[in-house]
Amino acid sequence: MTIQPKTENPSLDSENLIPQHQLISEYFPELSDVQNQKIKRLFPLYEKWNAQINVISRKDLEQLYLHHVLHSLSIAKVIQFAPDTNVLDIGTGGGFPGIPLAIFFPEVRFHLVDSIGKKIKVVENIIEELELKNATAQWTRAEEVAGQYHFVVSRAVSYLKTLFTWSQKKISEEQFNTLKNGLLVLKGGDIQDELQALDVPATIYPISDYFKEEFFHEKFVVHVES
Repeated sequence: MTIQPKTENPSLDSENLIPQHQLISEYFPELSDVQNQKIKRLFPLYEKWNAQINVISRKDLEQLYLHHVLHSLSIAKVIQFAPDTNVLDIGTGGGFPGIPLAIFFPEVRFHLVDSIGKKIKVVENIIEELELKNATAQWTRAEEVAGQYHFVVSRAVSYLKTLFTWSQKKISEEQFNTLKNGLLVLKGGDIQDELQALDVPATIYPISDYFKEEFFHEKFVVHVES
């Protein structure tokens, strides 16, 4: 296990929190106007769908940008996916981390899968509404996904060892990113038991190195080479 050292981030010096969607542009000033507009549209889209289907807990909806969008984009602090990278989002739920990442990386292809059909219906609609030409969604189990991907991303869907087992045969041998192909998993809390059970090397990136909000204390991006 490798823990990445803390990196310099000027935005962490700010005393005040930036409200709602502006929080994203504060941490990612390189986003274009088009990207920022798509991020801004996420709240009304999820608000509309949440009134019909409980995609995100109603209590959590008001924290959409902090708890879901920014959390998803912590992966973009760990790696800048190269154009033409193929990424599989296992257990995407309401579209996290896949949809925010697809907005951030328009030249990267994302395939979002989940075993719950009604959630995929929401994901498909949001992909269509935002005109994300680089994202697709599928109602299926992770074990049944076909194709080869450079990375598999996921957010606390299952144990690291289970995700590693699911993803091994899906990872392409073609390498052209700054990180070796494999898993990029969002995890929180004490993950030592999971890392021990995994029994292969993993690199741990504390998200609190990139974002100052208390929510990210003891939250990590875990990279496992496949």
